[in-house]
Amino acid sequence: MFPFAPWLWVIPMIGAVLIPVVNRIGGAVRDYFAIAVGAITMLFALSIIPDIINGYDWFTGVALANFPTPGAHGDWSIPWIAGFLNMGVLIDPLSVFMVNIASGIGFLILVYSLGYMHHDPDKMRYWFFMLFFIGGMDLLVLADNLLMTFIGWEIVGLCSYALIGFWHKKTGPSPDPRYKTEGEYNAACGMKAFITTRVGDVALLIAIVIIFTYAGTFNYLELAEGGFGWVTALANGGLLLPALILLFGGPVGKSAQFPLHEWLPEAMAGPTTVSALIHAAAMVKAGVYLVARVLPIIHEAYIVLGYTEILTFFQIVSWIGIGTAFLAATIGVVKKEIKQVLAYSTISQLGYMFAALGVAGTVVESAAGYIAGTFHLVAHAIFKALLFLAAGSVLHSTNTKSMFEMGGIRKEMPWTYRTMLVGVLSLSGIPFIFAGGWSKEAILTAALQAGNILLFALAAITAAITVFYSFRMLGITFFGNKSSYLQEMEKKGHHVHESPKVMIIPLIILAAGSILIGVSTVPDFFGVPGWESALTIFFEELIGHHTASGIPATNPLVLTALGTSIAMIFIGFIPAYLLYIRRDGKQDTPTFKPLYTFLVNRWYINSFYYAFFVDGFIWAARGAYKYIEESGIDRFNDVLANGTRGFTERFRKTHTGILSLNMLGVLIGIIVISAAALAVFLLI
Repeated sequence: MFPFAPWLWVIPMIGAVLIPVVNRIGGAVRDYFAIAVGAITMLFALSIIPDIINGYDWFTGVALANFPTPGAHGDWSIPWIAGFLNMGVLIDPLSVFMVNIASGIGFLILVYSLGYMHHDPDKMRYWFFMLFFIGGMDLLVLADNLLMTFIGWEIVGLCSYALIGFWHKKTGPSPDPRYKTEGEYNAACGMKAFITTRVGDVALLIAIVIIFTYAGTFNYLELAEGGFGWVTALANGGLLLPALILLFGGPVGKSAQFPLHEWLPEAMAGPTTVSALIHAAAMVKAGVYLVARVLPIIHEAYIVLGYTEILTFFQIVSWIGIGTAFLAATIGVVKKEIKQVLAYSTISQLGYMFAALGVAGTVVESAAGYIAGTFHLVAHAIFKALLFLAAGSVLHSTNTKSMFEMGGIRKEMPWTYRTMLVGVLSLSGIPFIFAGGWSKEAILTAALQAGNILLFALAAITAAITVFYSFRMLGITFFGNKSSYLQEMEKKGHHVHESPKVMIIPLIILAAGSILIGVSTVPDFFGVPGWESALTIFFEELIGHHTASGIPATNPLVLTALGTSIAMIFIGFIPAYLLYIRRDGKQDTPTFKPLYTFLVNRWYINSFYYAFFVDGFIWAARGAYKYIEESGIDRFNDVLANGTRGFTERFRKTHTGILSLNMLGVLIGIIVISAAALAVFLLI
């Protein structure tokens, strides 16, 4: 690896700080400087991969003696607070995968931004927060302790707030629909994301403090050592389950899981490049990463100590995950804006990941669920970045986010259509070729292995819904006849056209990556075994002992999951094809209006939050003003003021203005004071 490569998170942060300085040289220099910083960060991240490969025989699970990092896991640390806290980075397969996702996909998004943000007047602020965002995510995934992870956690939260509300000067619907937001004000969308995720962040911070109080360390490796005395102490104090739930509160907020999921649709207010970074490479992946990071520690504690509170925690994780996946998928079916469909798709797919990780914790041999969740994280990062950037290409050309104002543009935008098709196929979980197919089948298999039939059924139904809304989006956007909006636009001389190469090349790279990961997971591809035994190293190395490898491909559970997955593909694809690809598909007329209204209104969860929290807060504030401020504090002030005024008016009568009387008063005062002083002196 490159020297000091594990500390690569510093590079984009320094680059962000230098952006205002470079901006004084010139706009073009500033833009390419940002790209160069992203490229250097990516190269440093890539340089770590050979060390992982050379240090481990990935395909047999045997740890080799020549692993070139200090410590069992490659943990570098330096004193932060002498004798109390170290600042360090942890290099293992999970952190290396995550830092390459954040840096690699982040770099492609930066390159894409050269075209997408070309005419934006405020690019200095854009580049600053984009680089700072990538640096924060790199810090989050490389940190070797909970405190540093939390610092990175808050950095990405701040950057997401700034970038979601990037077009904050737009205070209403813009003449250019590309800048039009789902919220009334762009800044309000960023604030909603900031406040909602803060709820989870506070819970996470409390959990970190509790764990440190009982464990005496923030370090992940130290938490996994020493017989888990801190877990026993928490359990004896009745705090084990509350601490774990609070710890999970952070991922629930950051990864937009129920009940803190309502911020993510409004996150579409920012530029599409920001949406791609949030959904694919940073922010929402942070929650899944944290659960994947602590899962082996907590699961091993369950195996050793057997506390049922830990089992309850993992069940909560799995059910919140699959419940959110189903909820978000149903809403995605009725959305009319292309970015909204992708937003709810992200919420749903993140739910899949949490479901897999939760299931992993409920069984002794947890490798299958852990591998499924982490592999789906990697696969989703690639194809979701592809889908968002392809959507941005369409928006860039059509100047609208509404799918029903598009249609019939696949010939004018062939590369955008082909790459988005790859993304849709991967999101739909088409097996054997696309990465999403393998990861979805692995999640279904893990649910069956855990014996959780209801969770398996919900996951399968959600898979069918996913296929439906994915091809619905593709059909409405690219098939059928051109909308009246596009026809009117062409009359004005603006024709739909393919995006510039600087935007298309990242799409092609991401599409190729999605296919490459998919085909490379085929057993015996290139003469090596399948992905299961390779990625099992994640779990084995993190907890320090070997577990069972992935489930063999001929296992009845795998065949059942694969057959179910294929069946769900047909169940979702056929109606989508008939309604939106073969036919015009312009009229999205609901057949069951009450259900349609229910889904359009987001299960009324968002409405409830506004009614209970926003309107409730306003009602409480008005009540406090009326009954406390006006009736209490103001009335007390009035009584005090009136009493003081009355006293002074009476006392004023003693001031006649006659000099002789004033002198008499002074004399009497002197006599009284002198007498009092004499009395005190005599008493002493």
